Amino acid sequence: MGSGTEAAHRGSPRPGPGREPGGGWSRRRFVGVLGGAAVASALTGCGDEGEPAAARDSSGAASPGRPASSAAPAPEASRGATGPRPLYLGTYTSAEGGGKGIEVASYDPVSGRVTGRGTITGVPDPSYLAVHPDGTTLYAADERERGAVTAVRLSDEKVLGSRTTGGTHTCHVSVHPGGRWLLSADYGSGSVTVHPIEASGALGERTDRVTHRRPAPRSGQQGPHAHQFITAPDGGHVLAVDFGTDTVYSYRLDERAGTLTEVAQAHTRAGAGPRHLTFHPGGRYAYLADEADDTVSVCAYEPSSGRLTIGRPQSTGSRAATNYPAQLAVTPDGAHAFLANRGDNTLARYAVEADGARLRLLGTVPVEGDFPRQIALSPDGGLLFAANQRSGTVSVFRVDGADGGLRLAGEPFASPVAVCALPL
Repeated sequence: MGSGTEAAHRGSPRPGPGREPGGGWSRRRFVGVLGGAAVASALTGCGDEGEPAAARDSSGAASPGRPASSAAPAPEASRGATGPRPLYLGTYTSAEGGGKGIEVASYDPVSGRVTGRGTITGVPDPSYLAVHPDGTTLYAADERERGAVTAVRLSDEKVLGSRTTGGTHTCHVSVHPGGRWLLSADYGSGSVTVHPIEASGALGERTDRVTHRRPAPRSGQQGPHAHQFITAPDGGHVLAVDFGTDTVYSYRLDERAGTLTEVAQAHTRAGAGPRHLTFHPGGRYAYLADEADDTVSVCAYEPSSGRLTIGRPQSTGSRAATNYPAQLAVTPDGAHAFLANRGDNTLARYAVEADGARLRLLGTVPVEGDFPRQIALSPDGGLLFAANQRSGTVSVFRVDGADGGLRLAGEPFASPVAVCALPL
């Protein structure tokens, strides 16, 4: 799409020039210029395994952490349950007209109707949410200049406390499947962090932090911008997506110490601006949303090495002059994938073919909101939730399992500056 400004898709610029203290940039409100026009060459595969391409800031030995739970998921996290189901919504509390914390709601798994229940206060700018595998604890990214992550016990909605990440503008959190480690990404500092999860669900002091240094951020970026940190289906590798360096980093996670060792890099074409990676249930393929050049890519993944190979860019289905794809979601059966298009304000529908190796665009449907920043499927895949940042709404769609069709389930639910929806 060439160069332009990210201010358009991050949100309204704050008063003044938009520059954060110390020369950084607010991911949410103003993030400089998208430098580096996308080149026409094919996307590159994984990078070198030589000298680590990151600067490490480790804070000592890990605590034993929370043991992997062998218990069945809590009732609110189990599939196939009838009656209302929990829904947690993230928002920006510091934005004009924003929320007061993590909004608590419920949804009907048949009709998709959402009902508000209240707010968990005391969590600043919870822009991304994740739940522990046992369903008992919620974790939030506190997207502020001083990056932090917060734990909330769901049984009584008690805030268990926060831990700093050591970075700035924490924008993503995920829980390792073993339940012992919380992974987080800091957009402002381009760093990723590991925190131990204690038996109570609370967080311990970080056990590792890595800042992306190489390859150097592309022209127009003030530094690296880590956007996501997730666990691959094999469980032994964790992957970090960095918008500023056009790179997906693969790390081996030491599950006893909570430390990271880089094993591979995968580079997009220059200026693609990778944002979020979503794995196919089969574990051998993943799909990458590139927000700067408005494309998606199919990636091959090798579980034994953690190597990711990024394929050619594909269409998002957008017809808007400016569009920033945000996030992909794949149905539990692996048959269909969906993409949130910010700017075009649509949801792209894809058929997943060849056991995950191909995406075929089926078309787009209006999201019935403005700027769908994040999407999520209900655990059974029957409903899709879209958090629309600028309209302050959450749209809910019924998903047709046969053809991946999307049908709006009633009027969108009002939620101030909605940026994340987590249905359980």
